[in-house]
Amino acid sequence: MTEFLEHIVKDLDDEHTTIAAEGKSSAEFSGTMDTGSYILNAILSGSLYGGVANNKITAFAGEASTGKTFFVLGVIKQFLMDNEHGGVIYFDTESAVTNEMMQVRGIDTTRIVKSEPDTIQKFRHTSIQILDNYIAQDEEERKPLVMVLDSLGQLSSTKEIEDTAEGSETRDMTKAQILKATFRVLNLKLAKAGVPLLVCNHVYDVVGSYFPQKEMSGGSGLKYSASTILNLSKKKERDNGEVIGNIIKVRTEKSRLTKENQLVECLLTYEKGLDRYYGLVELGVETGLFKKVSNRVELPTGEKIYAKVIYAEPSKYFTDDVMVELEKRAKEKFCYGLDTESKSTKKETQEDLAEAITLIDNEVE
Repeated sequence: MTEFLEHIVKDLDDEHTTIAAEGKSSAEFSGTMDTGSYILNAILSGSLYGGVANNKITAFAGEASTGKTFFVLGVIKQFLMDNEHGGVIYFDTESAVTNEMMQVRGIDTTRIVKSEPDTIQKFRHTSIQILDNYIAQDEEERKPLVMVLDSLGQLSSTKEIEDTAEGSETRDMTKAQILKATFRVLNLKLAKAGVPLLVCNHVYDVVGSYFPQKEMSGGSGLKYSASTILNLSKKKERDNGEVIGNIIKVRTEKSRLTKENQLVECLLTYEKGLDRYYGLVELGVETGLFKKVSNRVELPTGEKIYAKVIYAEPSKYFTDDVMVELEKRAKEKFCYGLDTESKSTKKETQEDLAEAITLIDNEVE
């Protein structure tokens, strides 16, 4: 270790400044929170068994009725199931999520605090107050906590409300700056507290764009502060002609933990919510573990099965061995810095190249 760096840290005598190898940075990836969907976990963290980062901001962006709220409800349901003493702070700016809606989905509403802030300033004040109180607790005594903002696009500024009350139609030009400042403050506090913030947000068509383009509402504050932004779109899922839910296309618009611009599909049904296994067949086919034979899927055993049959009996076909292999391939597909080519293959390639160069040199001589 370089001594002059040790002297710098010692002279500063600052609890927030340490040698990286020795200190615990709030930016460190402190773990994940299962979403209830293997493929959604993979695109978020690079692992089928990962999920939403425990101490960062994750945004679910999409047009109306693309399942943003239902995605978030699925995540917090899984969180409460996995954490017996965990709790959720749910900021509902649309007054859209009722107790009945959560209870029908099997969510324990006794462990959810609902807040309905009418302004950005109110949301900022309440969330910072909650985080400050949480951080002040003994680290060992803290219970797992998740915060949700549903949705960002519906938050008004204090000025906007005052202008509306006065009958003024002047656009509030300070709103984007207030939002940016809000997320700038929240980002570090969430990281220090080890609390994730899930944000639902609307998107709109960019006027005057050379090609069709969509943008998140609320300015650039969330775009800069969020570690992951998932863009959602949907199509209907039918069973014997009856609509049973939606196939949600999920694309990573931004990600600090996995590769960007990856695309997967999740199944969100009216009856069960997020399907745990949906998307694994497609992952297997894409990465070469399974083969597509006409309209069937050939498994590593040689058995050819319809995808719908596999999803109907997932535990039968997604065995431990298959899941181990899918996990390996998910890491290769979604994680930064992993190459599917093995070290031994690379070594052989380098040796062959060196041999070829030697042969050419000999011929030249």
